[in-house]
Amino acid sequence: MNKSEMEKQMAAKLLTTCLIGGAILGGICYCYCNWNNENGLLNRRKKKKGIRVYMDGCFDMMHYGHCNALRQARALGDHLFVGVVSDSEIIANKGPPVTPLHERLTMVSAVKWVDEVIPDAPYAITEEFMNKLFNDYKIDYIIHGDDPCVLPDGTDAYALAKQAGRYKQIKRTEGVSSTDIVGRMLLCVRERSVTDNPNPKHSSLQRQFSHGHSHNFEDNTATRISHFLPTSRRIVQFSNGRGPGPDARIVYIDGAFDLFHAGHVEILRVARDLGDFLLVGIHTDQTVSATRGAHRPIMNLHERSLSVLACRYVDEVIIGAPWEVSKDMLTTFNISLVVHGTIAENHDFEKEKSNPYAVPISMGVFKILESPLDITTTTIIRRILSNHEAYQKRNEKKGASEKRYYEDKTHVTED
Repeated sequence: MNKSEMEKQMAAKLLTTCLIGGAILGGICYCYCNWNNENGLLNRRKKKKGIRVYMDGCFDMMHYGHCNALRQARALGDHLFVGVVSDSEIIANKGPPVTPLHERLTMVSAVKWVDEVIPDAPYAITEEFMNKLFNDYKIDYIIHGDDPCVLPDGTDAYALAKQAGRYKQIKRTEGVSSTDIVGRMLLCVRERSVTDNPNPKHSSLQRQFSHGHSHNFEDNTATRISHFLPTSRRIVQFSNGRGPGPDARIVYIDGAFDLFHAGHVEILRVARDLGDFLLVGIHTDQTVSATRGAHRPIMNLHERSLSVLACRYVDEVIIGAPWEVSKDMLTTFNISLVVHGTIAENHDFEKEKSNPYAVPISMGVFKILESPLDITTTTIIRRILSNHEAYQKRNEKKGASEKRYYEDKTHVTED
């Protein structure tokens, strides 16, 4: 073989090696790129899905403690599903609810940390329902507070979720419960009426519901005491943290917003639709007592403020708003419109010597809104009094578990 042929052969071998190496390298690059694309797609899907969490409850007479639980649950995921227990399930496990399902659904849907609501949820997490949550709703974790949720047979309502390793716990909000609120209502009613028409049945129920929220009960000098300890951190957690834009149309509505209910939610929704920013004035305890009677409010100023702040239709609140809306106030907050609902505890303001809305009326920036629901705080109180025996039985069950909770309570970290 001469030199020329040897060079041709070496060149052919080199070309073959390069072609094979290039094919291998190309294959590796293709596989890597394909894997990277698929992995990126999976990551994008995961990011799009996020962590889905589920929390359920009766949410009867919904208060800021419920809202804080939902806030904490939402912080554990990217999408919060909330199951609202049916009326029949509540009756079977706890006794009759004060607020019917449609009102409870309105309340839960209006909480700004809630993404989706599942109506008619079971009281206990059954295997069938848990699988539905995992498979149909793609739930990652089931959330509940550190207070006990015991079924009539004494078993844990969340036992299956815990066994599946898909359970997370949050801190219960101290100082408030639906049981406690019922006690405050009945206690204040007794303060008002015991000297005129004492009712032994009501008195017995008030004692059981009060849970230490009254002093000197027998000598009729009882006072309502809230165990809620307000902090600036809690207000910040509930606040939106943003103000109106420079050209925003600011709508103002004020009131007591005591025992925050579906009627409040609906009038706030209507008011919010009239502008870009809804400012809500919440009257002081002294103002509410002076205008509604010494037995009001049931919830104190800070409690009422948190309930309103949790509503998705509310942008900002004035904690301790003045009774009268002045021109200076309209200018300070750049208020474009002042509104008031047709259904309210104080609906005769125009007949008063000092009309609290005289200034906005004279300026042509006042409007009466048709209230979507005929519900007031008095409506809620009357529901309790009309079915007091059933609530007495309900409270006896709840009282025992509340006592055990406080006896065995340990610290749970909150976000």
